[in-house]
Amino acid sequence: MDLVKALSEQYMKPELPEMNVGDTVRVTVRVKEGNRERNQAFEGTIIAKKHGGINETITVRRISYNVGCEKVFPVHSPTIVSVETVRSGKVRRAKLYYLRDRVGKQAKIKEKL
Repeated sequence: MDLVKALSEQYMKPELPEMNVGDTVRVTVRVKEGNRERNQAFEGTIIAKKHGGINETITVRRISYNVGCEKVFPVHSPTIVSVETVRSGKVRRAKLYYLRDRVGKQAKIKEKL
């Protein structure tokens, strides 16, 4: 068991910011198109955090062109360039799946001061 733990800690990113459910984050991902590489940002609200350690994932949701878009990002993946917290939200739940049914002002999350 300690061997698996030692191997997984080797690949974990040490410099991750504080991320909680309800926070608005900007995730920069390395995208490969043919023989070119570029960085693409995805900004949205964290509606779920799952697992832990090397398997940790965050689900980020945003509305673009009146369509909800959710992406699941493995936090310690080498394709993730950076995760930047834009604003922190004040929520009382661990999973914010109820935001899927809400649009406009109803889908807003109060900011933690």
